[in-house]
Amino acid sequence: MTRPLRVLVATAVPVERDAVAVAFRTEQREVPVPGAPLRRLTTPGARWDLLAAGVGPAAAASGTASALTAAALDGAPYDLVVSTGIGGGFAPDAPVGSLVVADAITAADLGAEAGDGAGFLPVTELGFGTVTHTPPAPLVRAVAGALGCPTGGVLTVSTVTGTAARAADLRTRHPGALAEAMEGFGVAEAAAAHGRPVLEIRAVSNPVGPRDRSAWRIADALDALTDAFGTCAPVLESGEPS
Repeated sequence: MTRPLRVLVATAVPVERDAVAVAFRTEQREVPVPGAPLRRLTTPGARWDLLAAGVGPAAAASGTASALTAAALDGAPYDLVVSTGIGGGFAPDAPVGSLVVADAITAADLGAEAGDGAGFLPVTELGFGTVTHTPPAPLVRAVAGALGCPTGGVLTVSTVTGTAARAADLRTRHPGALAEAMEGFGVAEAAAAHGRPVLEIRAVSNPVGPRDRSAWRIADALDALTDAFGTCAPVLESGEPS
């Protein structure tokens, strides 16, 4: 690639976006797009657009799609879309304060409850849709290697897990899952519609399971997110995603 990489980074809320921005320590400006403005910054190897797209898969998909469409109409489509922010980690594999890079981005509660004892049926078993997007494996390995963190499934949920029973059920249905959050699948759906590769990086702020606010470490997770982008940005800038 002869020009700088163009990267769209989608978070849920501004505090996550700002944690990413701190990693770059360079001048930033706002760029208006439908929905929420982009925070744009430029490094020698890339143009980074940071977007607080909203909470949940629908808002994430809508905000990301708006930014992708605006870039395409401007004749400057993105090369890579990154979903990121804080999330819950499945113990003991993803402890609080750690990082996770998704090798699969899965909508964990998109489907139907079966009434015949079969339990949950993903939408694909109902004969339509998709429930998983797969980031490029070489990119996943490169970023996880730089961060020194594990790769695994990151589940997208519309309702955050609050009980041990649901945590156990999710882990049974998705044994490779390391974390859950609320936006990754929406971001991935928008990226797929535009034919763009997607990556998801999560900083773990709390265990997946019983809702215990005293166990949350949001500030630590945001610091980890800043460190993550300070480390992985050069990796992403060094080559074309595939």
